Amino acid sequence: GRQHCRINDQETNGKTSSASSNDFSDPVYKEIAITNGYINRMTREELRSKLAEFKLETRGVKDVLKKRLKNYYKKQKLMQKEHISGDSCYDYICVVDFEATCEEGNPPEFVHEIIEFPVVLVNTHTLEIEDTFQQYVKPEINPKLSNFCISLTGITQDIVDKADPFPQVLQNVIEWMRQRELGTKYSYSMLTDGSWDMSKFLNIQCRISRIKYPSFAKKWINIRKSYGNFYKVPRNQTKLTIMLENLGMNYDGRPHSGLDDSKNIARIAIRMLQDGCDLRVNERIHGGQLMTVSSSAPLEGAPAPQMPRYRN
Repeated sequence: GRQHCRINDQETNGKTSSASSNDFSDPVYKEIAITNGYINRMTREELRSKLAEFKLETRGVKDVLKKRLKNYYKKQKLMQKEHISGDSCYDYICVVDFEATCEEGNPPEFVHEIIEFPVVLVNTHTLEIEDTFQQYVKPEINPKLSNFCISLTGITQDIVDKADPFPQVLQNVIEWMRQRELGTKYSYSMLTDGSWDMSKFLNIQCRISRIKYPSFAKKWINIRKSYGNFYKVPRNQTKLTIMLENLGMNYDGRPHSGLDDSKNIARIAIRMLQDGCDLRVNERIHGGQLMTVSSSAPLEGAPAPQMPRYRN
């Protein structure tokens, strides 16, 4: 049966550790190693043919195809021995990619304010985008957008003039998440493309709006780190357009639209889950500082979202 994460402090990832129970001495690991050797010697066309045979995705660069096929064989072998369930730990992933006020060259004294708050809800069991949220935000410190910002994001002055201030938009986000029973009935995690969305943009915005940092956003999955570690590629290969290209996908929509960026990041997350990646929290913010979460740390879903208190 399907195993789900529990939301209390006794969480597990729903999987039995093959390493701890067998110390990799089981003959199945020798079979997997031999199979990996064969896969390493296959041409791109041979890889695509074998993937097609198993009705798996055939797009992507050669290293991605190898990883996909290796994970398929590994999962099949281990599932035969009932060692893993094949499920993601979190029932849902919330992809967020803020758009913020900006100026050309972004002078160091410029204060960035969030002007678009999108959320894309990924169901990790159906591997589909289940829902989306999007609202624009009225900036407070620099209410007039620069021409550079308008050109980059496609967000016009009229749009932000009519938008709600950030605390109201955050309240709407939290209500939307509550309606989907995130953190109560279903486990979930936030996911971003890099560290800045949470550690910089949200952190600064909460100070501007004089509210405390929301607890549900204190930990997240940085998909750039997950992608680089999983596919064994350097940091300069983890930009959004390069990740899509290496997975055999094109960008859908308008670049620097927060909602479109979030949807494309969600497509990458879905493909990584299909390829056998165990997406899990790898970054957090503590005392206003960005910190790394070790892969050996206890696996935790985000708490039920609550509106943070106003600062004194």
